[in-house]
Amino acid sequence: MTNDRIQRKLKAILSADVKGYSALMGRDDEFTVTTITRFREIFAALIQKHQGRVVDSPGDNILAEFGSALDAVTAAIEIQRRIGAENEKMPAKRRMEFRIGINLGDVLQKDDRIYGNGVNIAARIEGLAEPGGICISRGIYDQVKKKTVEGFEYLGAHHVKNIDEPVRIYRLLLSPGQEGKRTNTVASLKTIKRPVYIVTGVVLAVIGVALIWLLYPSSREAEQDALTQVAMPRSEKPSIAVLPFKNINGDQAQAYFSDGITNDIITDLSKFRELFVIASNSVFVYKDKPVKAQQVNRELGVRYILEGSVQRASGRVRVNAQLIDARSGHHLWAERYDRDLRDLFAVQDEIVQTIVATLAVKIDAEERARVMRKDTENLEAYDYVLRGWEYYWRSTRSANSHARRMFEKAIEIDPHYTTAYVGLGQTHMAHFAYGWTEFSDQALQAAHDLAQKALHLDEASAPAHALLGEVYRYWMQYDLALKEYDRAIDLNPNDANSHAERGAILNYRGETDAAIEALETTLRFNPHMRPSNYMQLGLAYYLKGRFEDAIEILERGLSWYPDDVFIHIPLAAAYAQDGQPRNAARIAAKIRRLHPFFEIDHYGTAFVRPADRSRIADGLRSAGL
Repeated sequence: MTNDRIQRKLKAILSADVKGYSALMGRDDEFTVTTITRFREIFAALIQKHQGRVVDSPGDNILAEFGSALDAVTAAIEIQRRIGAENEKMPAKRRMEFRIGINLGDVLQKDDRIYGNGVNIAARIEGLAEPGGICISRGIYDQVKKKTVEGFEYLGAHHVKNIDEPVRIYRLLLSPGQEGKRTNTVASLKTIKRPVYIVTGVVLAVIGVALIWLLYPSSREAEQDALTQVAMPRSEKPSIAVLPFKNINGDQAQAYFSDGITNDIITDLSKFRELFVIASNSVFVYKDKPVKAQQVNRELGVRYILEGSVQRASGRVRVNAQLIDARSGHHLWAERYDRDLRDLFAVQDEIVQTIVATLAVKIDAEERARVMRKDTENLEAYDYVLRGWEYYWRSTRSANSHARRMFEKAIEIDPHYTTAYVGLGQTHMAHFAYGWTEFSDQALQAAHDLAQKALHLDEASAPAHALLGEVYRYWMQYDLALKEYDRAIDLNPNDANSHAERGAILNYRGETDAAIEALETTLRFNPHMRPSNYMQLGLAYYLKGRFEDAIEILERGLSWYPDDVFIHIPLAAAYAQDGQPRNAARIAAKIRRLHPFFEIDHYGTAFVRPADRSRIADGLRSAGL
């Protein structure tokens, strides 16, 4: 009898709810009930018009099924436009805006009700939609992309509650002028051909159709799967990404020089409070790869791009630079500098000042002088510092020792070179952080002393304040660390790393909301964050009880760093507390492989509040660790 009453079928499922329904009820329950009753009638009429059926409508939720994906999408568009028109007639505080999610999935029908993952996914997709907006799954998109005039924006692959596999989500572009637009969709990936280099030895699986999507292992230049890229929010300030300047010497050994010039221009631009500048970690993803301006605009959320090339030979340097409108791809300014090598610093200054002038940014004379001040005029010392950073970023013990010698040589040549002292201090921090020394206390003390020396030479050195803050953080002197990072950010408002470290300290102090704000700021400046930044933001979400957000950001971190155990640890706890025991067990098993001696009692000791340590430990135990 039961089998006769249960049917399995493939349906397009529409799920809708009201954003802020409880608040509306709290302000005026009678008006809210009257409004939602009227809006339910609009839903029912338009769903029926497009051959759909309202399955249920409890509270502010509406669930409907359609035999056609196109009918479901067409109905949703008409519903949002009709309700939008009705809302225009009401005061802003009384408007009732629906979010709609649509999924194509297999469902079970018993009597007049439907059940199954197809329904659950539709509800999760709805939660990702904006008020007045529509989000759809990949299955729906494939069915309707050539049958409707509306545009679409790909929002990435999302891990949703109680669903093992990530769901690829698209947003309908309903505003006038966006008809037919495709933003970051699968179709656009056919033109992307990016070589990516194997460094970690981790091979990612081929995703989707092999002719379109390929993933490769990654290094510092690692690429996230383009399908998981989420369009970044836009800054109100003029925003810019400085792409790695090309080394056209034909000698790979000279790459450090062009990379160093790129980083110096990024650093100089970052000091301007009126600009929004993407961090070097994220722009170096594009090094030696063909990339279009519109792609960078989409992935980093910037309006402008600076690109160029460097050639050094026989005591001369040739620098080409172009400023590009990232939306249109049009060149706004281009210049070629062919100078004596001794004029390199002047060339950098000219490029920075021309960008500021072209973007019509108002900078007072004091700030301009502060930004343009150089801490050495000695090109030989400068060259040693550039070599030092190149070795440092290799993140190996032997390379770190080479980096130390480079910074020491720079100091020998110019004992007043602030950046050289900071670089030398960072090599000691690396020895401590990576466990490359048996004398960790001495390494921290050396870093502290070098930071103080740099600040004695130049109190306005943001990197020196950041280095000192890092030492205080490991000494668990959190008040002093915050003071240093606040000063570093005051001097360099676009410094993603200082925002990240400040967020970590706030996390440890139990100031979770402030930690989330700082770490989300880091993500905006640096969409390709360091592994520790993903871990910290995931932990902050976890401690706030935002388990779905924790899972999403930590999974995104794993797409960059698939073998980083410290991202896996809070992810296991988040899955467990989110009621996903299978995923929690899967991540716990990975932790045991990556860190066989992991012990819960030794984890989270940096957190000041016992309650925070207990919440983390409880989640890890629930995951089976």
